Amino acid sequence: MIYLQLFWVYLKIGLLGFGGGYAMLSMIQFEVVEKHAWMTMSEFADVVALSQMTPGPISINCATYVGYQVGGIFGSLLASFSIVLPSLILLYFVLKFLFKHKDNFIIKTTLRDLKPFIAGLIFAAAMLMMDKTTFSDFGIGENNVSVIICAVTFVAIFFFKVNPMIMIALSGVAGLVFF
Repeated sequence: MIYLQLFWVYLKIGLLGFGGGYAMLSMIQFEVVEKHAWMTMSEFADVVALSQMTPGPISINCATYVGYQVGGIFGSLLASFSIVLPSLILLYFVLKFLFKHKDNFIIKTTLRDLKPFIAGLIFAAAMLMMDKTTFSDFGIGENNVSVIICAVTFVAIFFFKVNPMIMIALSGVAGLVFF
């Protein structure tokens, strides 16, 4: 019975939770702490802290940990699968539609025209991440080194087609040397 509850709870969260993992936390907390009492609020706060520290989406990390606490390894796998299942189903149908209509002029034009907007969104996100602590003072010092590392990495990847993994490693080494 616990496995069916885990499946249903995380399927609902995956289906109805919009806005990313942090937006889903209140839904997860309601289901896990208040409705089913699978853990206390203090334990849930620990789960959230642990989920933030581990790599990956916070909602999946929470589902994995809560599933493990409630139902062991199988509960962990079931909760993780359940929270991503609605997205996987939606992705399947969207891709099926796109592949079926890949030669459609409107679809091709729309996808082509979206590319600059997507690039702009990625660029805007990068600019937001470059907060004032890193790139605010362009005087002599470590900020110039940060800008140089960033520029060299960009030029190497986009103009000289250097493997991005190599540039990430070299940027890390440069950061260790200069900072």
